[in-house]
Amino acid sequence: MTVETQILLAIIVPLVGMLVIALTGRWPNLREGVTLVTATVNAVNVWMILPTVLEGGRPVVAVIDVLPDLPLKFEVEPLGMMFAIIAATLWIVNSIYSIGYMRGNNEVRQTRFYACFALAIVGAMGVAFAGNLLTLFIFYELLTLSTYPLVTHKENEDARRGGRTYLGILIATSIGLQLPAIIWTYNLTGTTDFQPGGILVGQVQGFTAGLLLALYMYGIGKAALMPIHRWLPAAMVAPTPVSALLHAVAVVKAGVFTVIKVIVYIFGLDLISTEPATNWLIYAAAITLTLASLIAMQQDNLKRRLAYSTVSQLSYVILGAALGVAMGVVGAGMHIAMHAAGKITLFFCAGAIYVAAHKTEISDMKGLGRVMPVTMFCFMIGALSVIGVPPLGGSWSKTLIMLGAADAGFQLIIGVLILSSLLNVAYLMPIPLRGFFFRPPGSGDSGPIKIQEAPLACLIAIVITSVLCVALFFGADQIYDMLLPITEPGGGARP
Repeated sequence: MTVETQILLAIIVPLVGMLVIALTGRWPNLREGVTLVTATVNAVNVWMILPTVLEGGRPVVAVIDVLPDLPLKFEVEPLGMMFAIIAATLWIVNSIYSIGYMRGNNEVRQTRFYACFALAIVGAMGVAFAGNLLTLFIFYELLTLSTYPLVTHKENEDARRGGRTYLGILIATSIGLQLPAIIWTYNLTGTTDFQPGGILVGQVQGFTAGLLLALYMYGIGKAALMPIHRWLPAAMVAPTPVSALLHAVAVVKAGVFTVIKVIVYIFGLDLISTEPATNWLIYAAAITLTLASLIAMQQDNLKRRLAYSTVSQLSYVILGAALGVAMGVVGAGMHIAMHAAGKITLFFCAGAIYVAAHKTEISDMKGLGRVMPVTMFCFMIGALSVIGVPPLGGSWSKTLIMLGAADAGFQLIIGVLILSSLLNVAYLMPIPLRGFFFRPPGSGDSGPIKIQEAPLACLIAIVITSVLCVALFFGADQIYDMLLPITEPGGGARP
């Protein structure tokens, strides 16, 4: 099997899986078996592409010309390879978790849930392997549309309201801002291909460069740069496995992935680092990551607190890429992986708490760690990784972004990053501390406390992602080595 075939299979396998899931909806065990098999086959296929990329290969597949000289085109480079691995691998874990959550919570419309989830993975794979802006835009929109039924899964008034906000902001920004930016880029350069060193070098400068960058950054609504972040907290009305999809597996990761792709392969690091008119993005990201952390501290609802945490953490990625230096870009790319592991753990734990204890408000979670010790311990692991404490993965990516800020001469940003990490401590650590160091209400001063964890499938998934937070700390050098070539003029491609 050629690597070009494997690239196409990364799109085809989840698409076929979606159809089979829909056909087997009457038989839940078979339907969920198909989900797990499809996710596993897709992940194995994606991992098999990795050796070619590590050897410097950049395989390309042009499928069809959508417009003259504008093909639907796939090309695998290191950043896209990493994103595809994250989405494909976490789909397996999320599917295991979903089985426990959806059954344990007696959710309705489970067939639609699993089918739309598979279609969302199609979108994520297309975004990861997109060889030009046109292909990326098509699959970016598919990802938005396929996740809308998941956000509105409960079909009550809150779900419909959240869904309207979700779809309205993401469609409006992509069509109203991102699409004009793509057309403008094509008019300037005659291409939409992703090219090492950027295609806009020598084509834009000054105010024009800053304006075009603004159209891209606010057009990529999934990156949740303030003030277009409201869709993310609004989407927390969805079931927790959907929240995990939005925050860790596909949606927001597709957003910040696109941000890095545009900065590295469309603008180019030389343009970003030397053009003062693009520096506004550094400060916009710094403001977003600080304000979102402050808002997170005020949220008593656990999922909303985690949602604002995600808004903050996404801006670490944007800021790192906006610095326009190698350490910042590599740290930004690495933070996509590190945040994915930490945040999916936190959302898995939030869902487990809801299934087992029916609690959603942090103020009601006193002593919960004594009742659900595995869940709350794993929550602490995920929290410490998001904060950036060794030996957990988030420590590496945050360190590299700080080094990038130093390299770029933005010492003030180092202080902002340190302040943000302290705010992370303030809004995340009280949750496990409250859970372990307080007794459950009504439990008395003595006597055994009954352990009441979530279903086994949920616990298995939570433990896997917690271990991943640790494993990424020790495997960070391999991610670093894979991503560093994207900062080189030739993109590290094999001659």
